[in-house]
Amino acid sequence: MNIAIIFAGGSGRRMGAGMPKQFLEINGKPIIIHTLDNFQNSPLIDKIYISCKREYIAKLKNMLEYYRITKAAGIVEGGETGQDSIYNGLKRALEENPEDSIVLVHDGVRPLISEEVIEENIESVKKYGSAVTCTPFYETPVISVSGETVEDMPVRKYMFTAQAPQSFRLGEIVKAHEEMRKTNPGYKDIADSCYLYRNLGREVHIVEGNRGNIKVTTPEDFYLLRALLQYRENEQILGLR
Repeated sequence: MNIAIIFAGGSGRRMGAGMPKQFLEINGKPIIIHTLDNFQNSPLIDKIYISCKREYIAKLKNMLEYYRITKAAGIVEGGETGQDSIYNGLKRALEENPEDSIVLVHDGVRPLISEEVIEENIESVKKYGSAVTCTPFYETPVISVSGETVEDMPVRKYMFTAQAPQSFRLGEIVKAHEEMRKTNPGYKDIADSCYLYRNLGREVHIVEGNRGNIKVTTPEDFYLLRALLQYRENEQILGLR
């Protein structure tokens, strides 16, 4: 069983919009639906679970019906943090599916994931037990605790940018969450599933992603996504893909 866990609990504060960014429309379709379409259309994905803010669950349910996201197996209420929302989705999935199922944890506002990345995540979990989608780090990284002065400059060739999906066996990643919640129930300074899994002493294997698989966080990201989607549509119209 291959399951997508989509967390769509963001408030859109950094976007400055009047609604959560995942519900903003691009090319006549909400961002969250652009994201879900990739998993709906993938022959490798069996089920989709979505974590969503309570006040938007009814809206999302109507969208799933309208856009025929038939693989959606459940909508769960999101939590205080992104990791809380993911945990809620994982718990629901574990109640209804075998613990050795493969889960792909993905951002609801990262809609340009490719079928190739989905496939490579699944294959990596089968072979190694884990996968984190990454791209090489092309800028010059600096470390600054104060935000005012540079304390260190890591070697760039060892740096990668983690994206999504991040994928694991269902039972293992739920265990990773439960271990972290014993000592850090608010997930302070925990950004993603990869950190939780490594906290169990496990290795996390890298799957190469692409830089176009952006996460929509700011207005600039929104306009970039719109341009990338338009470019993709133009390619299809012209028969270039």
